[in-house]
Amino acid sequence: METPIPTGLITALRTARHVTILTGAGVSAESGIPTFRDALQGLWAHFSPEELATPEAFQRHPRLIWEWYAARRNDVQAALPNPGHLALVALARYVPRLSLITQNVDGLHTRAGSSDVIELHGTIMRVRCSADGTTYTQWDEQAGLPPPCPDCGAPLRPDVVWFGELLPEGALIRAREAAMQCDLFLSIGTSGQVEPAASLPRLAYNRGAVLAVINLDVDDRVQGHYYAIHARSGEFLPRLLAATWPEAA
Repeated sequence: METPIPTGLITALRTARHVTILTGAGVSAESGIPTFRDALQGLWAHFSPEELATPEAFQRHPRLIWEWYAARRNDVQAALPNPGHLALVALARYVPRLSLITQNVDGLHTRAGSSDVIELHGTIMRVRCSADGTTYTQWDEQAGLPPPCPDCGAPLRPDVVWFGELLPEGALIRAREAAMQCDLFLSIGTSGQVEPAASLPRLAYNRGAVLAVINLDVDDRVQGHYYAIHARSGEFLPRLLAATWPEAA
């Protein structure tokens, strides 16, 4: 049974001047990408995420950590954007302004066609120098694992945020500005438990924006300018888009 689309949400989307969207692991899961903890399978099953995704682990076992992220990168490269990703690309053509923030590191929003994505946790598709933070989109694994920085020789590491690290300051500033300036905030496929991303929907709502939470972890509920929608993004977002702008179907 399809989740009903609240008429108030359709109105809010049709009249919105600035839509801000936050996406989490649930969106990527619909493309077959395991969530962070689900990714610890096979050779990695006896590790915990906290053992692998830390600067200290990389210092102790750089090759091991590199190989784990290389395996995750292969899974990501084999995945394809799903209808939820594509609906957000289409939505950007209908609203005056759209800000897309993601906690995901798989780059699927960009591959789907979204532009200027705010990547709060970085991306697995890029690496950076462990010494000075210079980022690279290409590297030579034949030079060693992990490969050396082409400029200084320090080990390259995934350009993702590990436990104990701060989020990229520029990305966090842009995300907070987008939350404060929007009149509609969509929180999609995220548990809302990981800070500081979890504070963004509340920030938008407290400043007067309509808030819609689309996730399998919530029950359907409408309360004033708050909508909780129990649905998968790949199923719900295309229908929401078509209900708001029938020509988008």
